[in-house]
Amino acid sequence: MNTVLDSIRSEALFASTLQRSQSPTPELIREAVTATVDRLGEARCAEVVAQEFGEHPDCALGRMRWALRAVRSAFA
Repeated sequence: MNTVLDSIRSEALFASTLQRSQSPTPELIREAVTATVDRLGEARCAEVVAQEFGEHPDCALGRMRWALRAVRSAFA
């Protein structure tokens, strides 16, 4: 896997409205990543992640772990 691409996708999923509790399919994850990058752009996705880690580090860590696993699975 491409580490940079995984990072961008994970940040986009993190910044999306998709929730782990929705048990999203790989297709929904890929759609959410694409839509979020299209809507926000790569830089803004990274900004959202940084903001959440600054304001809510306890919640952000779990969401990023989920995003990383979900992206690796959906884009495998």
